[in-house]
Amino acid sequence: MHRAPFILLLALALGACQTGVPAAPNQPDTLQKELIPKRGDTPPTSGKGICWAGDVTPAIIETVTEQVLVRPEVRGPDGTMTTSAVFQSETSQRIVQDRRDVWFRTPCPDDLTLDFVASLQRALKARGYYRGEVTGQLDAPTRLATRQFQEPLGLDSERLSLAAAQRLGISATEFKR
Repeated sequence: MHRAPFILLLALALGACQTGVPAAPNQPDTLQKELIPKRGDTPPTSGKGICWAGDVTPAIIETVTEQVLVRPEVRGPDGTMTTSAVFQSETSQRIVQDRRDVWFRTPCPDDLTLDFVASLQRALKARGYYRGEVTGQLDAPTRLATRQFQEPLGLDSERLSLAAAQRLGISATEFKR
């Protein structure tokens, strides 16, 4: 019986089933460092080919539920429990990160061509975020998929950041401030 070729074939087949594309070694796992706090209505820099989008990052709130002892158990003289302990659930919330008004670099409107948006849709589709047809239109499903891609990276916005476009491999423009 020749198991080695079968096992090798099975390992290759299972390896092809992995989802997601690992980040390049020099890419951060977050887009947070690309966010610049807003100080007024004017973007941090301007110039040809430098475009910014403003957005609000939502507050992150953590909810904790604990079981709190209301009444301890009661034991008789012989050590047997006569009354069980009583517990109550208590829920509390705390703000982990405040809401913030931020700026971030974005592809310029002139760059959002039919071909560029179609590339965005294909890149998001390949990663399982976009399920629609590749139309080249920056429609609601495309904006939702963009948000779903960026949110785990720390940018909860439907506006495509330049750093996310680079991560998707659809923009070669370097991020400079």
